[in-house]
Amino acid sequence: MPVDVDSLVMIASGLDHPEGVTVDSAGVLYAGGEAGQVYRVDLEGDNFEQVANTGGFLLGLCADADGLLYCCDVGRREVLRVDPERGTVEVYSNGTSDRKMVNPNWPLFDSSGNLYVTDSGSWKGNDGCIFRVSVEGNTEVWTTESTKFPNGACLDLDEGSLLVAESGTPALVRIPIGADGSAGSRQEIAQLPGTIPDGVSIDTDGNSYICCYRPDRILRVDRGGGIEILADDPAGTVLSAPTNGVWAGAGLRTFVTGNLGRWHLTKCDWGTNGVPLKYPDISGRRK
Repeated sequence: MPVDVDSLVMIASGLDHPEGVTVDSAGVLYAGGEAGQVYRVDLEGDNFEQVANTGGFLLGLCADADGLLYCCDVGRREVLRVDPERGTVEVYSNGTSDRKMVNPNWPLFDSSGNLYVTDSGSWKGNDGCIFRVSVEGNTEVWTTESTKFPNGACLDLDEGSLLVAESGTPALVRIPIGADGSAGSRQEIAQLPGTIPDGVSIDTDGNSYICCYRPDRILRVDRGGGIEILADDPAGTVLSAPTNGVWAGAGLRTFVTGNLGRWHLTKCDWGTNGVPLKYPDISGRRK
């Protein structure tokens, strides 16, 4: 049975329709806003501060070993590197010379410092792809097998594959990562009918947690493709277009979601631990 949504905790009231959320290597929580705001958020209270602004519309974000943030800006059609201490913003990638980013949606690092970026393309256009920016700074189209609005993504437990929430299919899929870094063939883990899956994160058992833009719901998908509804909010108030989730706090026991439809984040405890994100040292690429 889904949990009572009233048992979930709303924090950081007053954010501007936050979609992307992440934590840095020090455990600091960040969120983005629809007018380019980058927010630092107090996980244990209702406080937040704006630390930068990209001037666009922020979707997903992640961090490196030095706490710099990498933000997908759909307004600017770029991945931007943001220094939350100085408030500076610079372009990290906007695609390749042959294929520019159209709808950069979610970024994530692997342990080696490669940055994977889902580009959702246009809604129902079947024109999405996934880019990869190497640690040397070279951008390539990593795969065109996930085309139906590839959205949130995360690494599997062994970093041997990328898990992708395809909003347009709708489904959770796996794309193997070869020993040479190349993309394997798309494999479907679970169909998610009646939903628009947005974000995906995993726990230490390899279960996937899916934030659904529609309906206002969070799902858990086990490694065999079994689906469980964890939380459902027909009123769309506590969970309101939950988009992306991140594990935060002591032991990564707290699951935090963005709510694109409203002005807050939501904290959940599913009785499990999340898998730490990767925070590579890519300081050699700094200007």
